[in-house]
Amino acid sequence: MKRKPLFFGVLGVVLVITPITLLAEEPTTLPTVTVEGESLPEPGISREKPEDVLGTPVDAGDFLRAIPGVSGTRMGGHGIDPIIRGQKQTQLNILLDGAYVHGGCPNRMDPPTAYSPVETYDSVTVLKGSQTVIYGGGGSGGTVLFERKTPRLTEDKFIRGKVGAGYTTNSAAKELFGDVTAGTTQGFARGIIEYKDADNYEDGDGNETRSAFSTQTGNFILGYTPSEKTRFEIGFEASRIDDVLYAGAGMDAPKADNNTIRLKYENEWGTKAEVYHSKVEHLMDNYSLRSLSAPMKMRVPAKSKTQGGRLSHNWIMDNEMEWTTGIDYQHNNRDANRFAGPPNVASPTNLQSIMWPDVDLKQFGLFGEMLMPVGEVDMLKTGLRYDRITSEASRISQADMGGVTPNNLYKKYYGKNADAHNENNLGGFIRYEQGLSDDEGFVFVSLSRSVRTADATERFLATNNTNAMMRWIGNPDLAPEKHHQLELGLSLPRERWDIGASVYYNHVSDYILKDRAHAQDGIWQNDNTSIYRNINARLYGLEWETNVKWNSNLTGGISLAYVHATNTTDDRPIAQTPPLTSTLSLDYKQAMWHLGSKLRYAAKQSRVDDDAKTGSGLDAEQTPSFTVLDFYGSMDINKQTLIKLGVNNIFDNTYAYHVNRANIDPFNPDPIQVNEPGRTFWLNLTMEF
Repeated sequence: MKRKPLFFGVLGVVLVITPITLLAEEPTTLPTVTVEGESLPEPGISREKPEDVLGTPVDAGDFLRAIPGVSGTRMGGHGIDPIIRGQKQTQLNILLDGAYVHGGCPNRMDPPTAYSPVETYDSVTVLKGSQTVIYGGGGSGGTVLFERKTPRLTEDKFIRGKVGAGYTTNSAAKELFGDVTAGTTQGFARGIIEYKDADNYEDGDGNETRSAFSTQTGNFILGYTPSEKTRFEIGFEASRIDDVLYAGAGMDAPKADNNTIRLKYENEWGTKAEVYHSKVEHLMDNYSLRSLSAPMKMRVPAKSKTQGGRLSHNWIMDNEMEWTTGIDYQHNNRDANRFAGPPNVASPTNLQSIMWPDVDLKQFGLFGEMLMPVGEVDMLKTGLRYDRITSEASRISQADMGGVTPNNLYKKYYGKNADAHNENNLGGFIRYEQGLSDDEGFVFVSLSRSVRTADATERFLATNNTNAMMRWIGNPDLAPEKHHQLELGLSLPRERWDIGASVYYNHVSDYILKDRAHAQDGIWQNDNTSIYRNINARLYGLEWETNVKWNSNLTGGISLAYVHATNTTDDRPIAQTPPLTSTLSLDYKQAMWHLGSKLRYAAKQSRVDDDAKTGSGLDAEQTPSFTVLDFYGSMDINKQTLIKLGVNNIFDNTYAYHVNRANIDPFNPDPIQVNEPGRTFWLNLTMEF
C-alpha cells in the first residue's frame, strides 16, 4: 500500500534542486560523549543536539532512550514510546517545536515522538521529573522539548543548509534529509524534508521481526526578523507515515498522517506567544499488511485534533530576580471507530465498537515561575500553576452493531454513566541550589506537586468484544493523579572529570492504573476486562553520570539509572517499569576523526505484574539481563563534509528491553517481547553549505 512520495509545493522546489544524498536509519542511537571544561553537569537535565548523534535513530523516541533515566517501549520498527523515570504516556509533556501533537491510535502505535524525526530539530531538552510549570499541567515524569531555532542570517551569509545520506545493513534502511534556509537580516524562508524507509529487521538469532515502515516529513517556515531580538514565524509541517508493521500488536498501520500549523512571536521585551493546530489521521487494520489470522477483518480509522497556545512574559528585576508568567490553552478532540466484517469483504463496515466516542478534553492554565539568586552562589527557583480541566464525550449514547453503547459499558464496569467532568488542579515546585566553594558545583533539593488528568483513553475508551478479556473500557469517574516528589542532587565539575547525580522519591495519590477487572473496589465485574482505576503508588530511583577526560584526546563516561515503582494499594509492582540500566563509553578524538565504543547494560527485571488473572498482566514475563557493545566513528572529509559509520550490537546478541510490547494476538496466547535488532552496520554522510 505504498503511497506516492510527498511533495510540498515551494518546499519541494527549494529542496529537490539541492544536492541531497541518502542517509541511513538505525534503531539504536548513540549520543556523543562530550566533556566541556566550562559546562556544569546538570542532574535531571539533558541537552542534546541531533547533529552530534552518532547513529541514526528511527524516531525521536528511539533518540531519547539513549539518555540515562529514559527508556522506550518498542511495538515495531517505528513509534518508540518514551518512558522517563518509570513514567509514560501523558505523564510526560512532549512538545514538538512548541506544539502538542496527540497521536491517533488508542493503542499508541503513534505516540507524539512518532511525528518528530530528530533530524528536523536543532535541539532536544529533557527535563526529568517536575522542574517547570511553563509547558502545561501534569508533566510529573518530565518535559521534553524538541525545538527549532533558525539562526539569524547576515548580509554576507544569506543561505545555509545541510543535507545527508547513508544506509544500514539490517533492514536495508535508507534515510535522507535536507535543511535549507535563505533570506536576509530582515527575514528568512526555511525548508526541511526528511525521508526514511526500512524493511523488517532481524534479531540476533536471525529471526525476522515485523518492523518495516516508510516516513516522509516536510516543513516550511517563514520568518520575519525586523530587529535583533524580535521574531515572527509561521510554519506548516506535514508528516506521512505508511505501511508500519508491528510485531507487538494484532494490527498494523497502513497510514498515519499529521499536519501541524504553528505561529510564533517573540520580542525584545520578553514577550512570547505561540499558537498551534495539529491534526492526526490514523488507520490500523488486521488484513491489508498481514495475512488474516482472526475470524473477522477489523479496521480502525481514528482522528486526533489538538489546538492551543501559550502567552508568556519574562522580565528581570533590579535585584536579578527573574519572573516568567503566562497563560496557556489546549483542546484535544479524539474520535475512533472499530469496524468488523467477514474475510470475504474488501473493507469492514459494521460498527463493532465506538472506541473514542468523540472525546473533548480542554485545559486552561495560569502559571508563574521565579528564579532568584541568594547570596553569591546560591539559587532559588519556584513555580506555581492552576489548571481548569473539562472533559466530555458526545457519542456515549450511540449504539454499535450489537446495540451496546459506551455508556452501557461504563455502567457495567463502574456502575455509572459518563457525564461531563470538571477539575481544578493546582501544582508547583520549589528548588534550592547551594553553590559549593570556589564555584565548583552545587547541591540541590526540590519539592514539587504535579497533577495529571486522565486522558481520552483512560476516561472514555469503549472497546467491546464478546470475549471479556478482549474488552478495554475507560473509567469516566477517574480522579486526577497527584504526584508529590522530593529530589536531591549533586553537580561536581572538575578539570579532568565531572559528576552529576540525583535521587528522587515520588508519592502518588490516585495513580491511574491500567488493570484487569477483578471486582476491586469500584469495579463491578470480575472477568479480566482491561479497565482503569485509581490507586496509591510509590516511585523512587537514582541517576548518575560521570565523564572523565583521560588526556586531550581520550574521554570516558559512565551512567547509571534505576527506578522502583510499587502499587501500594495492592502491594505489587507497577508493570512496564524498566530495570537498572547502565552505559560505559570510551571515545578517542583527533582533529579530523573520532573513534568510540559504548557498552549498554540492563539488569534482569524480576519485579513484574505478569498475570492477568490476578493483576494487570501488562508485563510479558521477567526479562533477563543483557549486555550489548557498539562501535562507532566519524571523519571530517573537509570543513563541509562529515562521514559517520559504526556497528551496533557487534556480538549479534538477542535481547529485548523489559518495557517492549508483547505479542498480544489472542490466537497466540504465549506472550513474546519484541526483540531489538541484531548486528547492524551503518554509514551516513552529511554536507553543510
